[in-house]
Amino acid sequence: MVSTFTLNVLLSYYHNDPWSLSSPGLVNFGQFEGKDYYGYEIPIFIAMAVIGGLLGALFNTVNYRLSVFRIKYLYKRWMHLVEAMLVASVTATLAFLAIYNIQDCRSLPQEEVKYPLQMFCADGEYSATASLFFSTPEASIKNLFHDPPDAYSVKTLLVFFIVYFLLSCWTYGLNIPSGLFIPCILTGAAWGRLCGILINTVLPDAQLSDPGKYALIGAAAHLGGVLRMTISLTVILIEATGNITYGLPLMLVLVFAKWIGDIFNEGLYDIHIQLQSVPILPWEPPQLTANIHAREVMNQPVVTLNTIENVGRIIDVLSCKDSKHNGFPVVDPHDQNGSTFGTFRGLILRDQLLIILKHKAYSTFPLSDASDHKLRTKDFQNSYPRFPDISTLNITHLERQASVDLRPFMNQAPYSVSEDASLPRIFRLFRAIGLRHLVVVNDCNEVVGIVTRKDLARFRVSGHGVGLEQLFIST
Repeated sequence: MVSTFTLNVLLSYYHNDPWSLSSPGLVNFGQFEGKDYYGYEIPIFIAMAVIGGLLGALFNTVNYRLSVFRIKYLYKRWMHLVEAMLVASVTATLAFLAIYNIQDCRSLPQEEVKYPLQMFCADGEYSATASLFFSTPEASIKNLFHDPPDAYSVKTLLVFFIVYFLLSCWTYGLNIPSGLFIPCILTGAAWGRLCGILINTVLPDAQLSDPGKYALIGAAAHLGGVLRMTISLTVILIEATGNITYGLPLMLVLVFAKWIGDIFNEGLYDIHIQLQSVPILPWEPPQLTANIHAREVMNQPVVTLNTIENVGRIIDVLSCKDSKHNGFPVVDPHDQNGSTFGTFRGLILRDQLLIILKHKAYSTFPLSDASDHKLRTKDFQNSYPRFPDISTLNITHLERQASVDLRPFMNQAPYSVSEDASLPRIFRLFRAIGLRHLVVVNDCNEVVGIVTRKDLARFRVSGHGVGLEQLFIST
């Protein structure tokens, strides 16, 4: 509410109407007033949703293959720059070629066209193709939604849809600040308006309103087919169009587009999450994993700390480049035998260890049991979220020989599972409680491994449920 109020105040001064707080916001595609829909049009909307799901699946497949190609071959910085320049050149070239070859000239004046472009048209005319290509994407969307039925020819819309579809597919994933929301709406609005014109041509006597309504449905279908989101997109589109009566058809279109697209692949955001090896867990555990147990998922060997640990060893563990773990199991002193790592007593975090070392909460002399400094909860809270780095701590050689009792600081009752626990059970623990690591113990409560979110995120069902594959997750 505060951000909305602040934005309205700034926009009121921008529009020379101070303190007019009724601005619809930065994203507004115009009010859909007087554009009613009828019950017999819902099957048409669903058919358009099927088209949107198919186009979205095609978009995601092509973009996925382009992204894999970039990862394999375009990994140098100068290559990223060259590709961005190439995309910009191709975009401008295709736009001018489309304008030159499509003589979609309209007579002036046209009140709906705010900035008409003459380009290759005669005097007193403007090019509808140029206005569509060279307007801002938001302005083009508003024009496709609200321009009169004869504002664009079929050839203009068809060429614009093909060019924009391919270019937006190529652009997403470049090393430039670019988005996906507006290009998908614009692409869907182009083929949706084209569908509206064709339907009115085939059924001239039916009350099917103007093509702008079908442009909205096409935009929703294409957006749902690419992103595979439903409720959030429905709310966004209703807010952007200002007509809640379109809530039902928009929801139906988004749901059907998602269903159709999910037959072929995942949403584009999910695809790129996997390409970047980001350990984000899905809502439900992968199928076909009930026979996978903790011992097959856990990491070994485990870096553990004793309940009373030497300061020098703590510093060595935190400084080790191969041990960037966030949590360490605390165990009783034990003899390392290779298969177990001591009796499990608790879990302590890296940040807690850094605060202990920073405040020197350990004995001054190696044989002393008393700490010179008593840590309080406030000491940990004041350091959050910028905890000190181990390289910035000044620890003397004598202090390295001191010992620290970790029992007052560790979590003495952390979650742990048996090595026989199934992967779905471990998955639900992580998903429901928001765990970052889970200690695996044997029947004697001895640490045998540890499971992190990355260990679970690498399992995924492939081939529509016919197999299970393991992904590479970045460390």
